[in-house]
Amino acid sequence: MEPKWLEWAKQLQAIAQTGLAYSKDIYDIERFEMIRQLSVEIMAEYTTVDNEKIKELFASEIGYATPKVDIRAAVFKENKILMVKENSDGYWSLPGGWADIGLSPSEVAVKEVKEETGLDVKAIKLLGVLDKKFYPHLPAYYHLYKIFIQCELIGGDMKTSIETSDVGFFGEDELPPLSMSRVTEPQIKWAFKHLYFPHTSAYVD
Repeated sequence: MEPKWLEWAKQLQAIAQTGLAYSKDIYDIERFEMIRQLSVEIMAEYTTVDNEKIKELFASEIGYATPKVDIRAAVFKENKILMVKENSDGYWSLPGGWADIGLSPSEVAVKEVKEETGLDVKAIKLLGVLDKKFYPHLPAYYHLYKIFIQCELIGGDMKTSIETSDVGFFGEDELPPLSMSRVTEPQIKWAFKHLYFPHTSAYVD
């Protein structure tokens, strides 16, 4: 579970963002700006990121506040799962990234695998939709939903990308050091369960 200060800061940010999106009264707008500033100060107090950077992140979000969506692909070959080494932190994750406007979740999964690994896949099964706050990920500024999609390998040549420094397939008991902001070991083992027991139902928090 995420710390309470992070939960409060994100809730305040969401209230402020939605209020600023719909308010017309100048005094209401001023109050919502104050609420946003409170959320910035809470984040700055408990992290190493300065106020201006956090304010820039929050101010870039407009309209009704909704969770962001992260999509991860589970691709298997000979009972091993495809993983990529992230340039951003030097740790390993399942291929994936933010959901893109105009693309379905399956299309995003296929695109991310191709971009990050050079491999061609076909989306075949929804494994689950998870709320990041319930899992031991590193803290995030935004409320996140994570969609895991199993994909079938159909071709391509394995290679790295501007986002990845290595690509490989790993057995369930030989996982590399994980990028904890993106994926956790229980989530990967849960994907293996779907491989071993194909009739396992998709999970939702």
